[in-house]
This record gives sequence, C-alpha cells and structure tokens, in this order.
Amino acid sequence: MFFLALHLLAGCEAGSEAAPPVQLSSAQPVVTEAVAWQPRRVRIEAVGTSRAARSVTLYPQVSGEVVEVLFKAGDRVKAGQTILRLDDRDQRLAVAQARVALEDAERLYSRYERTRGSGTVTESALDDARSAVERARLSLRRAEVALDYRSIEAPFEGYLGITDLDPGAQVSPSTPITTIDDRLTLLVTFQVPELFLGQIGPGQSIDVATWANGSAEHTGKVTDIDSRVDPGTRTFAVRALVDNREDQLRPGMSFRVTLNLVSGRYPAVPEVALQWGNDGAFVWVVEEGRAKRVSATVVQRLQGIILVDANLPEGTPVVTEGTQRMREGLSVVDIAEV
Repeated sequence: MFFLALHLLAGCEAGSEAAPPVQLSSAQPVVTEAVAWQPRRVRIEAVGTSRAARSVTLYPQVSGEVVEVLFKAGDRVKAGQTILRLDDRDQRLAVAQARVALEDAERLYSRYERTRGSGTVTESALDDARSAVERARLSLRRAEVALDYRSIEAPFEGYLGITDLDPGAQVSPSTPITTIDDRLTLLVTFQVPELFLGQIGPGQSIDVATWANGSAEHTGKVTDIDSRVDPGTRTFAVRALVDNREDQLRPGMSFRVTLNLVSGRYPAVPEVALQWGNDGAFVWVVEEGRAKRVSATVVQRLQGIILVDANLPEGTPVVTEGTQRMREGLSVVDIAEV
C-alpha cells in the first residue's frame, strides 16, 4: 500500500515536469478605433421677414385733382407707364404760352443777327436778345416739367397695390397713391446669434420655406451682413436674396430660414472614448504600444461621435474599451490585432 502511494506520487511529479509553463502577457488588452477628421457642420434655423427687392410707395409731386386712375390692384406695369393723371389744363396752357414766347425771342434774335455788322444793332442789344432766348427756353422747360408732374408714372417694372383714390379726389404731395413692388426677387432678413459672426459671408446659400405644412423650399444667397450686433438680443442681421420668378411668394411674408455652416475640421472620436477628469475631458491613445492621455475640448456632439479640439492626427488609435484600467505609460495591446 505504501509502495503504491509512492508510485502514484512519483507519477504526478513526472507529469507536472512534462507540462509546458504558461506565459502570461503583461500588456493590458484594449479595443481601439482610429481617429477620423470631419468638418464641423452647424444647422441654423431662424425666422425671416421678406420685402421686395425694390419697393416704394408712390406720392404725387404736386397738389391737384385726380382725373384718371389707370390701374387696379395687382396690375403688373412697366417702367414709365402712367398710372394716374391730375388735372393739367393750366399746365398745358403754360407750355403753349412758353413756346410762343420762345419763338418770339428766337425771331428777334435772328433778325438782330442778320443785321450784325451793319451798325443798326448794337452788341449790347444782340446780347440781350441772346439772353432772352435762353430765358424763354428755360421757361418752356419749367412749364414742361410742371406738366409732367401732373402724370404719375411707375418708376420701375412691378406689381401695383391697392389705392383709395378715385377721379375727383384732391391730392397733395403727402397723399399716398399706391405701392409698387418688384417681387421678381425677395430680400429676406433674419437674425443670427453673435456666436456665428465671421462664419457667414456673402454668396452663402440658404433655404427658406413658408410656415404652411408641405410648403416647397426656395433657395437664396446671402447678400448683406449687418455691421453691428444688437446688444439686447446678441444677434446680428443677415439679408439674403431669394429667387421668386415663379411668383409664389409675396413681400412681407415670414419664412423659416435654414442655414448650414461648415466651420473647420476636427478629430472625431467615439462617445465611449471621451473621459472626464478633474482638469476636463481627455482620451486615451495608444502610442508605441503604451497608453497616453491626451486632453480634449468638446467642439460638437453628433450621433455616436464627438468632435474635439485635441492633438489627434488622422488615424491615431483611441481606446474605446478598457479605459477604466488605463494609466499613463501602461503597456497595452489591441485585442483586434492579436
């Protein structure tokens, strides 16, 4: 019995000597993901108010009685088209009288000019006749301008608004006749937070849509940026030009404005890779097989990733699993590469 026990013990020792020793790695296993740089994209939404690219309220130059209204609301008129006439009988008579005076002055000057050098007309008389012709011409021009003021014309091509005037109405230079809008293009003005000052420039594209459900979007281009920030709202005004050749929009409408900005490129790291400490955010990277802590500042949070401002070149492996066991200089191994 004793001999059997010694035999079994010797067999166990022989078997243990035959088994190869197990070599345990000292490197900490982790999972990493390569850093990829992405542009920072910001979507700005604002409420915009529109006006026509050219829009004025028309007033008469002089007082008088309306004798003819030549338009109705919504009419499209061309530049120079007459839309309203005032009583101009006195002005027409004044033009006719000025023409007669000019003809008389020209005849007298012509007669004096023919006798020049004969000694019958002095140079002084000839000069007076010449001045009389010029004065008559000026009087005629003044009379013609006064006659022109009796007709109100469209200053540019556009659509006319409603008028409250009828033939027989008395008007003065302070009486509004109607409005005219060149709505081929609209100017849309909206407010942007001061944070984005310097990131928006002329020529940048925007999308606008009315507040009606299912309304089509229209595109525009930024044309003007205000030179100051409103201290009350901490915003600055931006104006964009929106094409309206299909005439679907109207001046004065409000719009939902969307502006997409691209501002710089930043390292993108997975959300799980970003850690927080007493001195802020950081990530663990693998450099020559060892863990290294790199400080990071959050720039933008996206779906599943975070854009950071950090010294992370493209392709740098950041630790996504095993971060709780990391310390500076720790030897690590990516299990995906084993």
